[in-house]
Amino acid sequence: MDKLYRELVDLPGAPSFEKPVKEYMRKNLAPYVDEIIEDKLGSIYGIINKGYDGPKVMLAGHMDEVGAIVIGIKKNGLIKMSNLGGVNGDVFLSQHMDIITDDLEKIPGVTASVPPHLSRESGSSTKKLVFTDLLLDIGADSDEHAKELGVKVGQQIIIHNNFTVSKDGKKYFSKAWDDRFGCGISLEVAKEIKKEELECELYVGANVQEEVGLRGAETAGNMVSPDVFLAVDTSPCADVFDGDDISGKIGGGFLLRFYDPRAIMHQGMKKFIIEEAEKHNVKFQYYKSMGGTDAARVQLANDGVLVATIGMPARYIHSTTSMISEDDYLEVKKMVMIVIKALNKAKVEEIRANV
Repeated sequence: MDKLYRELVDLPGAPSFEKPVKEYMRKNLAPYVDEIIEDKLGSIYGIINKGYDGPKVMLAGHMDEVGAIVIGIKKNGLIKMSNLGGVNGDVFLSQHMDIITDDLEKIPGVTASVPPHLSRESGSSTKKLVFTDLLLDIGADSDEHAKELGVKVGQQIIIHNNFTVSKDGKKYFSKAWDDRFGCGISLEVAKEIKKEELECELYVGANVQEEVGLRGAETAGNMVSPDVFLAVDTSPCADVFDGDDISGKIGGGFLLRFYDPRAIMHQGMKKFIIEEAEKHNVKFQYYKSMGGTDAARVQLANDGVLVATIGMPARYIHSTTSMISEDDYLEVKKMVMIVIKALNKAKVEEIRANV
């Protein structure tokens, strides 16, 4: 995995604060696409093979990462926060987080924790935390000092990144794999795919505000009106928590998300993807999720859209650091390219007929 992914995960972009990621996407799409379009919420796509008389195929990551927003400043200078996206308060205790100012400067902080010396008598050490119980300590001496340092209500707060490569050189630890990984796949496809390989009009890009209700997917889906929508997203693996055969594992290949509460996979799409994966010897694993992806929202656009999620196995998402494997990255990328190249009028009609 090259520096593209390192640059993407290092960018700040909590839900509704995706502008730095969007501008990175725009810059890296521009040399390889016919046109760039953007919806009114900020989702961005490059069009390849514009005007081709074939199905519209949409490939999407999402630009936002789980984070927080400043909702107040206490008299003692500690920062009150509310989460943006689903997080576990206990996971964020004593973690480094950065407030991102309006001009994209970082104000470093650490989530305040009560040491055991002060909690033994009260029993508070056993209390389960919700994220809004946490306060961010930026070293300010008072509320006025915090304001002087640049803190304002409404600013985003993101996890301080500690990008690391494993000893074997094949695992990558970082914030924001969910879902800068999908953004990176869209950019790689834009760069590497050739028009002569396509029998479709291809839209590659990423949506905003996935972590707060799949909002960008709805507006982007309405903007494009695709025939087929492919979400590339990371999904949580339970392989280190005694998971079963459908809960995902690192190194097992891409995740074929056949069920989640908001999207039961279209049977024609499932048959198509399995046949292509087996034909081209792409490793995959069946995956059942209790969360959703942008595919769930786009499938309901207009009179219905053929959708699928090509999942990237990841450990510990929606925390301060998640882990992915280079082996799985190669399988995801290979599968995405195969699917896009296989989609034409006849194939889309065949898929639809298998509902």
